[in-house]
Amino acid sequence: MKRRSLSFAAAALALVSTGTFAQTKWDLPTAYPATNFHTENLTQFAQDVDKASAGKLKITVHANASLFKANEIKRAVQGGQAQIGELLLANFENENPIYGTDGIPFLASSYAESKRLYDAQKPVLEKLLNAQGMKLLYTVPWPPQGVYTKKEIASVADLRGIKWRAYSPATAKIAELIGAQPVTIQAAELSQALATGVIESYMSSGSTGYDSKTYESLKYWYDTQAWLPKDAVIVNKKSFDALDPALQTAVTKAAADAETRGWALSAEKNEWYKKALTEKGMKIMQPSAKLNADLRQVGDIMLADWLKKAGPDGEAIIAAYKKSAPAAKK
Repeated sequence: MKRRSLSFAAAALALVSTGTFAQTKWDLPTAYPATNFHTENLTQFAQDVDKASAGKLKITVHANASLFKANEIKRAVQGGQAQIGELLLANFENENPIYGTDGIPFLASSYAESKRLYDAQKPVLEKLLNAQGMKLLYTVPWPPQGVYTKKEIASVADLRGIKWRAYSPATAKIAELIGAQPVTIQAAELSQALATGVIESYMSSGSTGYDSKTYESLKYWYDTQAWLPKDAVIVNKKSFDALDPALQTAVTKAAADAETRGWALSAEKNEWYKKALTEKGMKIMQPSAKLNADLRQVGDIMLADWLKKAGPDGEAIIAAYKKSAPAAKK
C-alpha cells in the first residue's frame, strides 16, 4: 500500500512536470510609480492575462524601477533577465533612430496625430524589435509635453544656461539647441533632483509633473503640446514562443485591450493632471507666440537631423504619416 501511495505521488509529480498543471511566471519591470496610469494599465493587463489563462501565466509588475532602471529594461528583456517589460521608446534613439520617431517636437502634437504617426512607425518598429529577439505587444502615449520652469518665460532665450533635465536623446538635443545645460535624470530620480536643485527646468507631461511633485519646486508649466512620446510593452520572443497557442492568444488579446484602454486613459488623464497641478499651486501657462515659434524651429531642425540618421526607413515613416493626414492638413 505504501509503495502504491508513493507511485501515485510520483505520477502526480510527473504530471505537473510535464506541464499539465505547470504555471509560467513572468517579471514585468517598469520605471514608473504604481499609481501612474501606465503602471495601472500594466497591472490590469497582467490581471487580464491571469484570468484569460486560468492562472497558467502569472505576470508580476515591478514598479518604480525597483527591478531594473529605465535604461536597463530593454536590455533585460532582450537578454531574458526579464521576460517582458515597459520602456519609453525615445530613450533608445541613439541605438536606432526609429525608436525616437515620436520624440521629434511638433511632428505629432495631438492624440490623433500621434496615433497616425504610430500607425506609420509600427511595421518598421516591429521589424526592428523582431531582429533584436523581441516582440511588440502594445504602446500607450504619454500626454502632450510641456515646459516646467521656476520663472515665467517668453522665448527660448529665457532658458539659456538653465539646468535642464534630459531623459532621452531628443530632450538632450533640445537642451543643446536652446543653450541649456543638459543633466541626465530618469523618472525615479526626478523628485530628488528637483528638491536639491540639480535641475531647474524640463519638458514632460502633466503626468510626470504630478507624480514627481514638481509643483513643490517649480511653479510654471507651459502647455506647449510639443510631442507625445510612447511607452512600449515588449516581450522576449523566446519566452513568448515557448507559450502554447492558447496562452499566446491570451497575451495578445490582453495587449490589444491594454492598448485601446491606455490611449483613452492617457487622453482622459491629460485634463485631470492639469487640474490636479493647478490645485497644487502650479500655474498652467499658454506659450507666447514667440516661445511657440522658437520651439517649432527647434522641431524643424530635429526632424531634418532625424531624417538624415533614419535613412529610407525614416523617410518611409514620415511619408506614410503625411499621406494619412486629413486633406485640409496635407
